[in-house]
Amino acid sequence: MTNDTAAPQTDKNPVADAEGIALAARNRMALILLLAAVFVVFLNETMMTVALPKIQEALRIDATQGQWLTTAFALTMAVVIPTTGWLMQRLNTRPVFITAMITFSIGTLIAALSPIFEMLIVGRVVQAIGTAIMMPLMMTTVMTIVAPQDRGRIMGRISIVMAVAPAVGPTVSGALLQFLPWQGLFWVMLPIALVMLAIGARFVPNVSETREAPLDVLSVILSAVAFSALVYGLSSIGSAALGAAPVAPWIPTSVGLAVLGAFIWRQLRLQRTDSALLDLRTFLSRNFTFSVTLLAVAMLAMFGVIILIPQYARYTLGLDVLWVGAILLPGSLLMGLLGPLIGRLYDKYGPRPLIVPGAIAVSAALWLFALTLGEGSSWVILLGGFILLSLGLGFLFTPLFSVSLGSLEPKLYSYGSATVATLQQVAGAAGIALFVALYATGLAGAGNLDPDHPSAAEAAAGAHLAFIAGGIISFAVIALTFFIRKLDIPVTPEGEWAPAEH
Repeated sequence: MTNDTAAPQTDKNPVADAEGIALAARNRMALILLLAAVFVVFLNETMMTVALPKIQEALRIDATQGQWLTTAFALTMAVVIPTTGWLMQRLNTRPVFITAMITFSIGTLIAALSPIFEMLIVGRVVQAIGTAIMMPLMMTTVMTIVAPQDRGRIMGRISIVMAVAPAVGPTVSGALLQFLPWQGLFWVMLPIALVMLAIGARFVPNVSETREAPLDVLSVILSAVAFSALVYGLSSIGSAALGAAPVAPWIPTSVGLAVLGAFIWRQLRLQRTDSALLDLRTFLSRNFTFSVTLLAVAMLAMFGVIILIPQYARYTLGLDVLWVGAILLPGSLLMGLLGPLIGRLYDKYGPRPLIVPGAIAVSAALWLFALTLGEGSSWVILLGGFILLSLGLGFLFTPLFSVSLGSLEPKLYSYGSATVATLQQVAGAAGIALFVALYATGLAGAGNLDPDHPSAAEAAAGAHLAFIAGGIISFAVIALTFFIRKLDIPVTPEGEWAPAEH
């Protein structure tokens, strides 16, 4: 009797072993292709910043119009991302990947062929739709096919993509523009996107489960109005502070908040029947709620600093764009390259031993900027401070992405991914708005009457005020880290984690 029951535990099953090897190879292929695709779309997102002056000159538009190439992209992302939770409930992994890359490729082609500004805007909007789908798809896939004890390591690799692609985008763009017209950026990107599409259509496996989730049209409309109005309103606060906003920022921001309230009320009602566009039961998880809040505050600080450093470097230190890029590049690369190491440490020790020192490093960097940057400061302080900030953010992002989504039930992974990505967009807009508004307030307090041409002392005063605010916000980042708990990894009776069969 004893021998009969013990045999199945000791004998190996060759068929099961072969199936396990095939499953591991399938999952590895899915991750590699998704990481590569996300790198491409993220690289494209930041390549436009360096090209704006050339585009403005070629299409005879002013700087305000030119900024719509980035603003329209961000607004589209904010509108589309909340719908990706529903999309990934209805469609399997490969069709969603194909949809995203086809959309991105079409947008890239439209932009490359654009003879006028309006057509270029359309191309950027279509590109943004594909980009908005790709990030939640990758996060949901990781949560579905990667064992909990290995997720930190994989999230670390995702951090490479999230940090390195945006960091090298302006550098790649600047190099290409030395030899090509601005359309060349899109012509170079198009064959890369098409190759990714062809490979993905052939090799990306279906690793998710689908269900008949109804699409609530009213929720889509409320979501589009709420998040686009919020992102636009927050983005225009900085312009208003500089005297260049076409609409008073409080108008779209108030509309966005009001409609967001209606959207939340609608989702709470629909999720009773599992028909919500964005299921908010994700926030019933304490770890998810605190993690995404901390992520949002950290994103706010990061985007604020990234928008502020070029202003200070240009007007106070007299550095050109190439120098500013060189100052920001080492920190961004460090944040990405440390991702796998931080991921392995997360798998071994959990989130708190990483995020507490990470938050302290972020706070130290912001206070370093606030207390030492002035009219006669050295660019070395900027370089060292941004490296310290990037190091701290690296210790925050990988564990927080892992613990936030890992705290959810598998059926909520797609909604959690969409929520995290949406909050990233809103927090980024809020960070830029806050820091630019405080910078403009500091300029005015120093007696500046022309925000486009501040003196070195005036720009230093504006940056000082904004960095002081960032330092104060960083205390909230530190406090929130103590609310994040280590996850309990669910295991089978045999002591192993087994993904669901698909």
